[in-house]
Amino acid sequence: MAKDRTDGKRAGMAAPKPEPRRALTMRSLGALIPAVARPAFRRHPAALAQVMTDWAEIVGPDLARCTVPRRLSAGVLTLGCAGPVAMELQHLAPELIARVNRSCGHGTVRSLKLVQDLVAGAAPPPRPAPRDPPPPVPIPDMEDGPLKDALAALGARIRERAGRR
Repeated sequence: MAKDRTDGKRAGMAAPKPEPRRALTMRSLGALIPAVARPAFRRHPAALAQVMTDWAEIVGPDLARCTVPRRLSAGVLTLGCAGPVAMELQHLAPELIARVNRSCGHGTVRSLKLVQDLVAGAAPPPRPAPRDPPPPVPIPDMEDGPLKDALAALGARIRERAGRR
């Protein structure tokens, strides 16, 4: 094999990376935080965390129920919303952008992107209060037993749906 260096390494082999120097002195925690937090803030900006936590105060309780902030990237705030609310949000976009920028700092959001999201504010509808079962319909020409009870209950339900009791 041909050698191209005098130190005995083969051609085409990369030299190993030197390890970073370690500081053997004590440093404050505040000096270390930016280096540790930078990768996390690249993925999820701090402004998005603030928007998500303060969303109800920024847009009000009515819009907060049917919208959810999903992403903030390059000045575009992506909002998940139910279908009919999207039209209203398009008309309110300049006001919403101003509210978010007032809360998070000027220039944080330049535009909105609306995404139809069935989960956004989709609280399950309230369950109807349980009703008392209707009184059974008497069946005179039948023996007592489970069949008579089931038919009486069925007749009562049919009458209830028809509006008669």
